[in-house]
Amino acid sequence: MLTADSGVRPLNRLSLAMSPYLRQHATNPVDWWTWCPEALELARRLDRPILLSIGYSACHWCHVMAHESFEDPETAALMNRLFINIKVDREERPDLDRLYQTAHQLLAQRPGGWPLTVFLTPDDLVPFFAGTYFPPEPRYGLPSFKQLLVGVERAYREQGVAIREQNRHLMAGLASLEPRPASGLPDQQLLETAIEGLGLNFDPVYGGFGGAPKFPRPQELSLLLRRSMGGSAEPHLLPMARLTLEHMIKGGLFDQLGGGFYRYAVDDRWLIPHFEKMLYDNGPLLGLCADLYAITGELIFRDAALATADWVRREMQAPAGGYYASLDADSGGEEGGFYTWKRAEIRAQLGAELEQAFALAYGLDRPPNFEGRWHLYRARSSQEVAELLGCDEQTVLDRLVEARTRLLASRAQRPRPACDDKILTAWNALMIQGMARAARLLDQPELLDSAERALAFIRHTLWRDGRLVAAWRDGRFGPPGYLDDYVNLIAALLEILQVRWSGSDLDWAIALTEIMLDEFEDPVQGGFWLTGRHHETLIHRHKPLADDSLPAGNGIAAQVLQRLGHLLGERRYLEAAERTLKLAAPAMARLPDSYASLLIALDEWLNPPEQIIIRASGAALGSLQREAKRHIRRGLVLPIPAEASDLPGSLAAMRPGSKPLIYCCRGTQCLPPVESFSKLP
Repeated sequence: MLTADSGVRPLNRLSLAMSPYLRQHATNPVDWWTWCPEALELARRLDRPILLSIGYSACHWCHVMAHESFEDPETAALMNRLFINIKVDREERPDLDRLYQTAHQLLAQRPGGWPLTVFLTPDDLVPFFAGTYFPPEPRYGLPSFKQLLVGVERAYREQGVAIREQNRHLMAGLASLEPRPASGLPDQQLLETAIEGLGLNFDPVYGGFGGAPKFPRPQELSLLLRRSMGGSAEPHLLPMARLTLEHMIKGGLFDQLGGGFYRYAVDDRWLIPHFEKMLYDNGPLLGLCADLYAITGELIFRDAALATADWVRREMQAPAGGYYASLDADSGGEEGGFYTWKRAEIRAQLGAELEQAFALAYGLDRPPNFEGRWHLYRARSSQEVAELLGCDEQTVLDRLVEARTRLLASRAQRPRPACDDKILTAWNALMIQGMARAARLLDQPELLDSAERALAFIRHTLWRDGRLVAAWRDGRFGPPGYLDDYVNLIAALLEILQVRWSGSDLDWAIALTEIMLDEFEDPVQGGFWLTGRHHETLIHRHKPLADDSLPAGNGIAAQVLQRLGHLLGERRYLEAAERTLKLAAPAMARLPDSYASLLIALDEWLNPPEQIIIRASGAALGSLQREAKRHIRRGLVLPIPAEASDLPGSLAAMRPGSKPLIYCCRGTQCLPPVESFSKLP
């Protein structure tokens, strides 16, 4: 029988959840439910509003609100008496998060965030009040959470007519946000306007876009790199990407001891981060570091790529092969406690000689920069340190390696940040792309091994009955796959195929594309919904166009549809990409620099990148593949063994010869095959 306890210890429902985030709340005195039919039916039967709380495991302010309010018996008693309380992990249910974040923005007229706190009318699940963090006592211009609870419940009882009218307007507002297609495709001018907008927002001193807080924004950096090297030939864009990534790596956004990037910086110099580490940031940034090294030859980018890949393999890859989702910002009860240092701690581990070099290199000779402690950043180059110490640079480099090794070993003994060890298909796909790209451009086969292990885990565990599952943990499965899962996995397969050939992987990419078209495409307006036809029906169905923490699903869909469409000569894919770009055209025209993933797809539509197909055997195939790395301007390079047969689509026409052959195509046009890269135009 369904119950709603008041003032008594509730059933520990969240202890049975798959999500580590939900399990963190299992001991709260709040009578939490997961988002499930039973909870929704109970709210309707009792005519109680729903308090929907959305967050994620690595979220600092989620922990703060949990400690201040959800662990407080008095607050919990109010919640249990007045509401049906539902906890949602935004990483498990991005559809719920996107929906109610958008509703929050309409209701509050400002962006949302986490924790997201939303109150829903029980019969239709429409939000009538929304906010983010609320303190236990009035401050920051906010009411206390307890005051809010009482006020919202009273409004539900006493202002029903007004709430229904507001709900009607909110639903109309959600509907009005849905894009409508343009009659034609955007032209080159839109790309120019977008690049100009990024330039105006660019920080010429420290890199990045806008002021604090600063996010990495890898999609924008990828757009700059593409435009700097493609047919548009805008070389002034390369220094923008290079400067940004260099300051990220030298600053506190990068873990100077353990590798990997934190979520974002709270200042405009990239010095102090929000300390959570997310898989979805590090996959694209790993690939960008490899790209910058391949283009510039500068070791700072190679070293950062390898350090990031090593961290992922060491701490974030499960024994079964998949990658974990995130590391918490907090440890030992404080934010950044795992990563920051007291000077005495460093002195005790290093001794005078090593400490002197390390202090000059990593800013310890300057005032503490994080709550009386030091968060490490690269304050001086090794050459500058050598000049100050009066020794040669190699001596400094050796001392810094030894110092980092000792401090990393010491840090490993501290209480570790909690790891959200669920395995998310879309996030794994982003890391597989980064690993495979770094493996190819840096000639690191162990990174390919890591990517292939993760890919095998997805194929054997998360690919069930011909459909993807979005999440997995401890043998339990999450909801059906979302658009992000399909498009990012297709992109990952195309990336890994450039390192080594697998006919079954190409077949899988094609199968995923066909499902994507069948499950997610809007056959009338064009573009793709976040949820498929077999997902739970919510009050609104969203089409993701703008990039946020993940690249927009429609942007990646348009990219992979074009790449596969040109590779296979499949017009259906190209037509679906065209419909997507037409759908997004009005939105891109209004605010072009918010749609980097779609802009990359548009650039590839207007200026199709080259596709190189190598047909050779044995050592010759490997030699040509290595040579292809020098041709970074090429769009896609597939090394296909001469003995491979039954190739799909137009690949079947690219037959091997008595000697190695290189086929070069651009869009729908292919040149006669040649025997060496030197003979390509």
